[in-house]
Amino acid sequence: MYFSESLAGRQPSVDRLEYSPGEWDSSGSANGCRMKREYPDTPLVGVGAIIIEGDRVALVKRGHAPLLGKWSIPGGVLEVGETLRAAVIREAREETGLTIVPGELLGVFERVVPDEHGRMRYHYVLIDFLCRRVAGNLLAADDAEEARWFHREELAALELARETEEVILKGFEKAAGSG
Repeated sequence: MYFSESLAGRQPSVDRLEYSPGEWDSSGSANGCRMKREYPDTPLVGVGAIIIEGDRVALVKRGHAPLLGKWSIPGGVLEVGETLRAAVIREAREETGLTIVPGELLGVFERVVPDEHGRMRYHYVLIDFLCRRVAGNLLAADDAEEARWFHREELAALELARETEEVILKGFEKAAGSG
């Protein structure tokens, strides 16, 4: 799809990183379009917030598939017309109640999950940012069952995906270097 006149007035500026709820309806649709998360027609772009505070990272326990009941990085799917940084701000607020400032890009990852018949059930390209809390208290919201701060040494017991644990550890390293 090409950039069109109808989207031109809605493009976020460099100064506007905040999510504007008026652009989206309650179902998560923009301009009447809805993405299929399960069995998508194309890969979906997702963002993740690696929220580091001292020696802790904020994680959420997922309330929906594909990671139902598993601890994960707060984040979700990029919406049409939304910048990556605006999306990570929105998703962090929706899932954790925290207002964050996204910083450095920590990595780009894939989550490709076929079903038992080999059809592509989920296909995400995930873009994770190091983030800093500027306001709010950690609480589970949106599709998060639970939200908690974890210390680095607690991560192994959570049985996170290898890439997830690696990007969190990278976040700890980068945060320590900038503080």
